[in-house]
Amino acid sequence: MKFLHTSDWHLGRQLHNASLLEDQAYVLDQIVDIASQQAVDAVLIAGDVYDRTVPPARAVSLLDSVLDRLCREKAIPVIVIPGNHDSAERLGFGARQLSASGLFIIDSPEAILSPVILEDGYGKTAFYGIPYLEPAVAREYFDVELSGHDETLAYVAKRIKSHNQKKGSYRTVVLSHCFLNGGEACESERPLSVGGADQASAKNFKAFDYTALGHLHGTQYRYHEKIRYSGSILKYSFSEERHTKSVTLVDMDAQGECAIEEIALKPLHDMRTLEGSLAEILAMGKTDHNALDYVQVRLSDTHAILDIMGKLREVYPNVLHLERPGLLSASSGQMASRERLKKGEMSMFRDFYEQVRGESMSSAQDRLLEETIENLHRAE
Repeated sequence: MKFLHTSDWHLGRQLHNASLLEDQAYVLDQIVDIASQQAVDAVLIAGDVYDRTVPPARAVSLLDSVLDRLCREKAIPVIVIPGNHDSAERLGFGARQLSASGLFIIDSPEAILSPVILEDGYGKTAFYGIPYLEPAVAREYFDVELSGHDETLAYVAKRIKSHNQKKGSYRTVVLSHCFLNGGEACESERPLSVGGADQASAKNFKAFDYTALGHLHGTQYRYHEKIRYSGSILKYSFSEERHTKSVTLVDMDAQGECAIEEIALKPLHDMRTLEGSLAEILAMGKTDHNALDYVQVRLSDTHAILDIMGKLREVYPNVLHLERPGLLSASSGQMASRERLKKGEMSMFRDFYEQVRGESMSSAQDRLLEETIENLHRAE
């Protein structure tokens, strides 16, 4: 049984107010091609299909197009669970009818023990899905006292194992959207809960032949290689700029042993951070062959500069974020006293004045500015 494990598409996501739909369409084209070229028996999406519970219309249209290409044109079954960013009810609309066309959406607790059964030359494989499941929802549905995510996943995993044994002990693949202990998180992931209560043990999944995880955006595995996060399909924050995004190809033999391969995805725009003075970065941009990357800039300049973003975007059109650590370091000691703080403010305003007027402030202007700043501090 050969299948493609993906997760965390986050369709409709924005990065510093820039839409990523074009970038998402670009990598989803690659995923469709990979699924076709590898002749997979199924494509898995382990949650966070959308970036928010009410996705924009263009995101819905993109998903519709991709699923149509996979299920109808390529005749590849797609198995989906909702993540914490999704609305399970909206994502699961029409799930019963869509299953006839090869789109299987496991959207609720009652669907957990209704696996998708696929067959290859070795026999049958049962694909069980655990949609993102709040402990409170699980308590109400299963009528069992469950105090957290770990207990919830342990209970559900036990139910799946028992169900599969009764049905014939098929090779078993489980999809789950969760945060496993020790997982490496990124800035772009929304916490499932506070204080570490969202984390669960990877050992809950050790009985299964493969566990396709979603939620963490970096490719990784926990406890065993077969308990695995495929990672997000794009970099969704600058904390991910060193990631290599990929999908996970799994080839399962008759005994349930898995050969695992990560297939890299090429982004439409890569993501990186540039550091240095404005002059250095502008000079670099003039010969940079990857100037269309999504860029975060950290300037080392310690003086005020007019229209920094305008200047930067002349050479790096996709600058999305600017930081000024040079200014912070220059003024780091200026909180020690009102007098030192006042001098820091004076210096910054003088730099600003020179940038705007092209000349230094006069002595009279200096005195007026000093009096104004002093009056402001008294008011505070």
